[in-house]
Amino acid sequence: MKVFFNQLFDYNFYCNKKLIEACTGMDSVPMKSLELFSHMLNAHHIWNSRIRGREASYEVWQIHEVKVWGDIHYENQRASFEITTNATDFDIGIDYENSKGRLFTNTLQEMLFHIINHSTHHRGQIATDFRANGFEPLPLDYIFYKR
Repeated sequence: MKVFFNQLFDYNFYCNKKLIEACTGMDSVPMKSLELFSHMLNAHHIWNSRIRGREASYEVWQIHEVKVWGDIHYENQRASFEITTNATDFDIGIDYENSKGRLFTNTLQEMLFHIINHSTHHRGQIATDFRANGFEPLPLDYIFYKR
């Protein structure tokens, strides 16, 4: 399970890094893409915090300037690798409070997979926003990464 999640987080890191590079090179990042990518970074951080039993530093829809995306992304990746490296049971239930204050329990495996799946979902929305704003979307499918 560790190897599987490490591979998925490598892929996630690669894709997000490519988007950060593309957006850094733009004169103006489309607002929807700015919102979605900031949200992806925030959500990754929030889920890592929940898993680690820590207070999150970011709000769900907090906007970040493109120039800080790389630092937040790197810290998210580092924390996720720390979590997977130290995990001894991916089926362990973790209690947490969502952004609306409701209590839930999910397994570590479910939470880690959600981070990856959530990011993939929003990268698809960013690709659509890029095209709508005259930018060519990046080829970020998993199979392209593995080739």
